Amino acid sequence: MKEEIQALANQYKSEFIAIREHIHANPELSFEEYNTSLLVENYLIQLGLKPHRIAKTGIWAMIEGNGTGTKTIALRADLDALPILEKNENTYASKNAGVMHACGHDVHAACLLGAAKILTTIKHNLKGNIKLIFQPGEEKLPGGASMLIKEGVLENPKVDAIIGQHVMPFINTGNVGFRKGLYMASTDEIYITIHGKGGHGAMPHLGVDPVATAAQVIVALQQLVSRKAAPIIPTVLSFGKINSDGGATNVIPNSVKLEGTLRTLDEKWRATAHEHIQQITDHTAQAYGATAEVIIEKGYPYLKNDVPLTENIMQAANKFMGNNHVEDLDIWMAAEDFAYYSQEIPACFYRLGTRNEKKGIVSPVHTNTFDIDADAIETGIGLMAYLAWDAANGS
Repeated sequence: MKEEIQALANQYKSEFIAIREHIHANPELSFEEYNTSLLVENYLIQLGLKPHRIAKTGIWAMIEGNGTGTKTIALRADLDALPILEKNENTYASKNAGVMHACGHDVHAACLLGAAKILTTIKHNLKGNIKLIFQPGEEKLPGGASMLIKEGVLENPKVDAIIGQHVMPFINTGNVGFRKGLYMASTDEIYITIHGKGGHGAMPHLGVDPVATAAQVIVALQQLVSRKAAPIIPTVLSFGKINSDGGATNVIPNSVKLEGTLRTLDEKWRATAHEHIQQITDHTAQAYGATAEVIIEKGYPYLKNDVPLTENIMQAANKFMGNNHVEDLDIWMAAEDFAYYSQEIPACFYRLGTRNEKKGIVSPVHTNTFDIDADAIETGIGLMAYLAWDAANGS
């Protein structure tokens, strides 16, 4: 079966390179993926499948096997793009100014469609069932995965395990990466407003400077990682935005807003960290005569790859690609709403290499020059199909 799937991936790759480029050229933001969903829906109908709408712009469909197996394996791809102005000038660059597939979701969707075509072609040799999940809103809270789970995407029939594939521009095309156990961090959005008393910059003693206080808050909060977090628990607290309410070179504003992110791999510590952020901010502000408002928007949980499932999938990947093409991954402190699935059922989230230095394809995700080596599409559709076939057949 390996050779048959490899041959089909090679045969179909041009079609799905073109589909990926079409999706890339027509990106849509989170929960607005109307045309992308329609494309997916129509293609699944062409394959003889029955697509179902979920969470407005989500799609799921079943590939039923030959009835000799009982497992249902889900494959997931996401559909949304990012609010980024693309700087690439290729023929498939974004036509929607200010919106770009800078995280590879166009690749994920195209690869899942390609895997679906392969699996429908070989379904006479497929014992179990494959549930295809095309998910909206991975890039925006509360995360499309959480919405789909609430609407029953893992039920009727009950999904035994789920597999997700994501581009990785730090891995060369032709290679893939896996990690067993804890893999990606939880993520929370931190919003802090420091309230002071504004005035003339030449007379700071007559007011309460929220700018200086905000600086002290940022410095004090770094103690959360260096002195409050256990050294064995990976933790990141970063502030990416500071903005004052008014102010000028010679005007002290009345308030300053801070925006940041907290990431960790332990849910108990995560809750404790929220309490520390509130306390440290309040006490630091009070020390300088200011007051503070703290809002923490809880985001995605940590992502854990089920160890037995991932071990089996890695063995299958080695069979399909060869040992020298399968890499071990380190913990990554980025976040992904696939984590919601991993909290519900056995899950495996792996990385598809898309880097090609000779072609100049080296930009990270979430940048305005991100692109992939198109040769990765063949690997993406073939491997995902093989992993699903192997898992559904119970080997």
